[in-house]
Amino acid sequence: MEWMIGLAGSVAIAGAAYAKRSLSGSGFAAAVVLGTVMYALGSAVWFGTLIAFFVSSSILSKWKKQKKLRAESAYEKTDRRDAGQVAANGGLALLLCAGYVLWPHPLWWYAFLGAMAAVNADTWATEIGGLSAKPPRSILTGRRVAAGTSGGVSALGLAASMAGGLFVGLAAWLLLVLVSGQSAPDASGGPEDAVRLPVWCAAAWIAGTIGSLADSLLGATVQLTYRCAVCGRDVEQRRHCGQPAARVRGYAGWNNDAVNVAGSLAGAASAVVFALLLGLA
Repeated sequence: MEWMIGLAGSVAIAGAAYAKRSLSGSGFAAAVVLGTVMYALGSAVWFGTLIAFFVSSSILSKWKKQKKLRAESAYEKTDRRDAGQVAANGGLALLLCAGYVLWPHPLWWYAFLGAMAAVNADTWATEIGGLSAKPPRSILTGRRVAAGTSGGVSALGLAASMAGGLFVGLAAWLLLVLVSGQSAPDASGGPEDAVRLPVWCAAAWIAGTIGSLADSLLGATVQLTYRCAVCGRDVEQRRHCGQPAARVRGYAGWNNDAVNVAGSLAGAASAVVFALLLGLA
């Protein structure tokens, strides 16, 4: 029954996203598989936290799209997510959910929460930060860079990343409270949960911020970056303005998807450290 519910819910949500052009064909297939397995292995809390990220990020990617076109023209991927993007943003979360099923321990949950907070924070930072009235600054040098440049950060983007991480913590907390009969690894259902659950928000907030900043740092150092021979911008694409672009930095294999995975790993590790320091697991 869990598999059937997960499949039905995933097809409905991914289908709506495909219809709105938030997912490509491969992205639709990957999202259905990811969501189905997540629900079957976890619960509505695990699945719903994943969906909270997916829905919020999809909405933001369409929000004021015309104002973000110049920044988005430098990105390797479009706002129509393919299978690689779906896997990069949700693959680690699924592995952590499977880890909890095989070897139950609260730390798996905190790692999952941190990973989802990181990818959500990074997405919110990109989508909202792209609307900043001021150009971002390089996370390495502090110098102004063009909007859309890998490793560029802005005050608006940083605030958005913090809000994105907090959103994941709040979504997970509300799901546990609202969905009858569901539980999460560190919640016993007793009165102590009224005190412990807000800690999820703090864990997600911290993990999301760290994961997003790690993503920016990797974007400024190891991610493949090219310089357009026509407009002179640093971009993530091999071709820009209809011409081949020259490689200026980065290492083979370190594309946007790889950086997203690394950022989610940083978020997961941060949440685990947070839980250990507070004696939550």
